[in-house]
Amino acid sequence: MSKLILNRRRLIGLGAASAGSLVLAGCDQFDFLGQRNDPVRDFLERANSLTYAAQRALVGEQAMAKEFSESEIRQGQRPNGSTDPRSNIAEYRDLEATGFAAYKLKITGLVETPQEYSLAELQNMPTRTQITRHDCVEGWSCIAKWTGVPLGRLLDEAKVKPAAKFVVYHCYDQMGSGLSAPEAYYESSDLIDAYHPQTIAAFGLNGGMLPVANGAPVRIRIERALGYKQPKYVHTIELTDGFSQYGLGQGGYWEDHGYDWYGGI
Repeated sequence: MSKLILNRRRLIGLGAASAGSLVLAGCDQFDFLGQRNDPVRDFLERANSLTYAAQRALVGEQAMAKEFSESEIRQGQRPNGSTDPRSNIAEYRDLEATGFAAYKLKITGLVETPQEYSLAELQNMPTRTQITRHDCVEGWSCIAKWTGVPLGRLLDEAKVKPAAKFVVYHCYDQMGSGLSAPEAYYESSDLIDAYHPQTIAAFGLNGGMLPVANGAPVRIRIERALGYKQPKYVHTIELTDGFSQYGLGQGGYWEDHGYDWYGGI
């Protein structure tokens, strides 16, 4: 009997090829119209929940994303999503002008001791550096070296309450066009991904400081997930027991508009 090998990338094809991929390819057909009770969307959300449960069961909570050698970094990290919140966020523009000297990363919500960290304080903590591949939902990949503080360390210092189930990442960014009102950008993960040893609050990229286009001053790297699950320009990390009070209640800006919440690879 041959041995069945399931890696994360193949699991996507097995568990989400017919449903989850439809979300990514055709979300604009029904999600940007505000149709929150659409029966097709309800079906896709149930499929996404099954994919999430299957990946957790088969991949394991602490499975590591592949790491690469320095020689495999062939180019600078290609930016994804928004690349400059300065155009509509005055506070961010002021922080960037002073090298983010006044920046504070806040840990709030369902924690015993809320925390605040300056960029300098984060840089002086024990850090982790990892060379990983960023996989974008648009179909491209890029290998880069990321440096930051393990997020689990920050959460431990804040003392997460037992009621917390998820982590919401609030960002200095807004999304929208002339056809719609700007929406505050946010993303989220469960506590398993937040405490994963490769999940870091990154402030360094390829041996230098994190550029604005890639999310300065702090970007959360959740290495076992697709690129849209790596929030940039993060200013607050909030522990919560649910998503109903954020955006349209689906756990992230892109998820509010049809993407899979889990986004695992």
